[in-house]
Amino acid sequence: MATMTTDKKVCCELAALLYEHAVRHIVVSPGSRNAPIIVALARSGKFNMIPVIDERSAGFVALGIASQSLGPVAIVCTSGTALLNYAPSVAEAYYRQLPIIVISADRPMEWIDQDDSQTIRQPGALDHYVKKSYDIPDIPTPDNIWYANRVINEALTLACTGRRSPVHINLQLNEPLNRMNVVGDCNDVRAVRTLAPREDLSVARSREIGRTLDDKKVMVVVGFHRPDQRLNKALSRLARKPGFVVLTESISNMHSSDFITRIDTTLSAMTEKEECELVPDVVITMGGALVSRLIKKYIRDHKPSQHWHVGISRTMVDCFKSLTMNVEMDAGIFMAQLASAVQPHTYESNYSDRWHIIADRAISTHDAYVAKSPWSDMKAFSVIMPMLPRRWNLQLSNGTPIRYVQLFNNTHIHRSDCNRGVSGIDGCTSTAIGASIAYTAAPTLLITGDMSAQYDIGALACQAIGGRFKMIVICNGGGGIFRFISSTSRLDELDAYFAMDVELPLRQLAEGYNFEYFEAYDEKSLRTVMPHFMAESNSPAILAVHTPAEQSAEVLKNYFTRHLILHHNEKLDNN
Repeated sequence: MATMTTDKKVCCELAALLYEHAVRHIVVSPGSRNAPIIVALARSGKFNMIPVIDERSAGFVALGIASQSLGPVAIVCTSGTALLNYAPSVAEAYYRQLPIIVISADRPMEWIDQDDSQTIRQPGALDHYVKKSYDIPDIPTPDNIWYANRVINEALTLACTGRRSPVHINLQLNEPLNRMNVVGDCNDVRAVRTLAPREDLSVARSREIGRTLDDKKVMVVVGFHRPDQRLNKALSRLARKPGFVVLTESISNMHSSDFITRIDTTLSAMTEKEECELVPDVVITMGGALVSRLIKKYIRDHKPSQHWHVGISRTMVDCFKSLTMNVEMDAGIFMAQLASAVQPHTYESNYSDRWHIIADRAISTHDAYVAKSPWSDMKAFSVIMPMLPRRWNLQLSNGTPIRYVQLFNNTHIHRSDCNRGVSGIDGCTSTAIGASIAYTAAPTLLITGDMSAQYDIGALACQAIGGRFKMIVICNGGGGIFRFISSTSRLDELDAYFAMDVELPLRQLAEGYNFEYFEAYDEKSLRTVMPHFMAESNSPAILAVHTPAEQSAEVLKNYFTRHLILHHNEKLDNN
């Protein structure tokens, strides 16, 4: 059926191909030069168009959608510095392996560097963080339309195959920009399909690899990962073998009672003798960057004889300085084959049992320490985490929130995510908003610090925010992480330049953006207000949890030597 749309044929070709390559969500930011692109997309009637004014926020909203939907998501901006504002979210998407399709409008090439409005060197501007960049001129000739079709097909295929990553499509658009034309149905556009080869091992090869683990102490460590039932099942099978231990984090999104799910809690309770005795022979890693600094230090200090990294990577990932085999395969496929291959090979070992005994002991000291802790960030998380409903998705900001969650039971959480690709605090709120747009089964909760919230406060203006988005802000005076980490915690400049006092007007912001607003100042008020905050509503909600800055930092620091503190207090009580 014919429709009136832009006369820019490259824009119509782009719109048609985005749909053919399974793009369904498009985050657009207003502008003049990108108007023909927005018209072509909007008038096709095929996309969920999400307007976000600030390009920096828009990129993270798209990232949040892509992380939940697992499909490609497009972002569209005008010319000039608008494109550069995408850089933080595109970098995060690159390291999270998310297929973001960056589409920028541009001036014609002859006007670049000619002191005309919004003319910067856009082609290649994001080359460090995209798989490939494409620059397409606005020439309505058959050869140029063929060229546009070919490279757009290539870009969209490249983003979603192999190591999924962002791509950048830059369209040079000539004036006039507002001409319309009747364009026929674009369903006959040429879409190039890709047939991928098999990506598994032969049975003989998988058995050969499995045999190498006979009589070995094997540690599997999972970094951030999307939920994957096949991988979860394979890891569960391995975790039940006596010579295997599986360590996961909250954002690994792998759940089993057979896993060690609280790594820092467990490692901080180990004696030096236990550390030495439980060094693995083989470490197998998968997923993205780890939150736990303790597991990284432990394996770097006690190098295994073998370290395998599993996953489709951009390079060899040797975080532990001990890599011996790089497995360029989907982790779910490889680990399922490995689990089958090692099943017939049984031997006596107490390796798994010893790890779980230490983990149980660690949780006991954790519970005792938290129970006796004063009101602080730690106490607040001890209240919040058990109260979260099972179907909720959890988004976490960088800084202390992601670190606190690692210390508590999170196996009941449906899904947990954090921007750990590059671990920036920028865009945490926007990412969570995007995630809430894509996840419709239940609310998405963001737990963030006041400094992270301030950094991305403009995200609250997003028109697509609905009642399923809820946000807890830990108001501890700003930059709580800087009061904890060794590089800044003892500096004279701590308060002036790092842990700067943040007094966000959250109540006024909530009123201005039509959020429900709640507050808590101690354990009792937090327990009282949480059910009201979590209740179903047509409006999004903010809960401000006020905690003391210095006391929170002290409680967190002491947590990692809690067994000594508890033992000391016990001796005092006995005396």
